[in-house]
Amino acid sequence: MICSLCPRKCGAERTETENSNGFCKMPLLPKVARADLHFWEEPVLSGKNGSGTVFFAGCSLKCVYCQNYKLSHENFGKTVSLERLAEIFAELEQKGAHNINLVNPTHYAWAIIKALDIYKPNIPIIYNSGGYDSADTLKLLKGYIDIYLLDLKYLSRDKAKLYSAAENYPDIAKSAICEALRQQPECLIKDGIMQKGVIIRHLLLPQGTKEAMAVYDWVRLNAQKAYFSIMSQYTPYGKALNMPPINRKVTKREYDKVLDYICGYGGENIFIQELLSADEKYIPDFNLQGV
Repeated sequence: MICSLCPRKCGAERTETENSNGFCKMPLLPKVARADLHFWEEPVLSGKNGSGTVFFAGCSLKCVYCQNYKLSHENFGKTVSLERLAEIFAELEQKGAHNINLVNPTHYAWAIIKALDIYKPNIPIIYNSGGYDSADTLKLLKGYIDIYLLDLKYLSRDKAKLYSAAENYPDIAKSAICEALRQQPECLIKDGIMQKGVIIRHLLLPQGTKEAMAVYDWVRLNAQKAYFSIMSQYTPYGKALNMPPINRKVTKREYDKVLDYICGYGGENIFIQELLSADEKYIPDFNLQGV
């Protein structure tokens, strides 16, 4: 397969087990680092039982501060068959997961479709990505994905280039969100757990208050039916440790400034992460559990 799944369209030749000079360096078969119940997502996703998360290796972004650095930069994980991926979905469902949460799925869209054709659980399927997704690829997923959990990291092309090596990120992410909303235009929550809909996340970065407010403005004006999740968990990691100003955590002043702005518009359909979430203890242990 000559790959054009992600917006980089690098034209890599991907076989089931190899990747020839592609940006993500991943084969077509999924490489999984962890599959287990996860309790640190938004309350409508984690609930009481946890979200059945499947963490994939590789990434179409190279965010310098990525907290899943071991996966996105070091490509840690174990390659599994399509049949095994379908079994993982079933096992998480049997554990009582409220949903199947596909974390960093962009470059595995083909494999995910094939695995869901083998077995589609009777719980919602979440597409949890950094937002750097081709709208054409998302169209292929229509009917497979119940909830889109997409980042809108930046509206600044300069920041997108500096921090994620993707200058065109803002336009790509906005287009992806519009396609997600076309597929899931209404949010449905039953017994406290989301069944369908779109959640747009934004991670507040140090000295990123203006960017966060601009992102919120775009969402409230262009994605009114989506939920917005403002995240404060930023912890300097990887290359970011040597890159001021993102070599520190977000301050309470920065955090409060953004919250005051959001709440000034009524704060409806908003998830707000506590500042205390900026702790490495919330980063999962990638040890092939459940793989």
